[in-house]
Amino acid sequence: MVLNDQLLTEQVLFDHLPITHRVLRTPITPPFPEKSEAAVFAMGCFWGAERAFWEIPGVFTTAVGYAGGNVTDPTYERVCSGDTGHAEAVLVIFDPSIVSYESLLVTFFENHDPTQGMRQGNDVGTQYRSAIISETQGQLTTASEVLDRYQDALTDAGYKKITTELIQDSDFYYAEPYHQQYLAANPSGYCGVGGTGVPCPTGR
Repeated sequence: MVLNDQLLTEQVLFDHLPITHRVLRTPITPPFPEKSEAAVFAMGCFWGAERAFWEIPGVFTTAVGYAGGNVTDPTYERVCSGDTGHAEAVLVIFDPSIVSYESLLVTFFENHDPTQGMRQGNDVGTQYRSAIISETQGQLTTASEVLDRYQDALTDAGYKKITTELIQDSDFYYAEPYHQQYLAANPSGYCGVGGTGVPCPTGR
């Protein structure tokens, strides 16, 4: 996973991108703490997805944006058109000594339905697809193992095949300022994210 350097250093598109997380009061752009790690997840509307992660102890900060696409500097309007290939995504910066990457994957799988393909509930389109964007080979391996375990659990519960994409080394572009921690500023806002109710098994 690569944070878009031009956007971070020059703020070409969004020169008013908030510096501080609305809830956690931590920076949402680098530099991050030295021992922290990054993860990126796409699971439908990024407003509700971001809230699911900022509530986890050990998460340093979160931000919403776009990942998994094929153009540079995507905007919300272009992503919604479906012509950029990007999915709405959440950047999660976490302390691995407090919360493991596997624990974040459990949150990811349990907070949306990963079998729905190019949609999540009433939200339809490529931007709402399920995806895990891995920063390292280790993350990719762990994601694949957790996905396989959850597939077994979902199959036993009568669900179809998981459609979650596993992507490595995709750029992450920060979304427009008004999207950041949207549900903290608009508590009654639309969420569009909901799980299957099937627990995701851990490796322990």
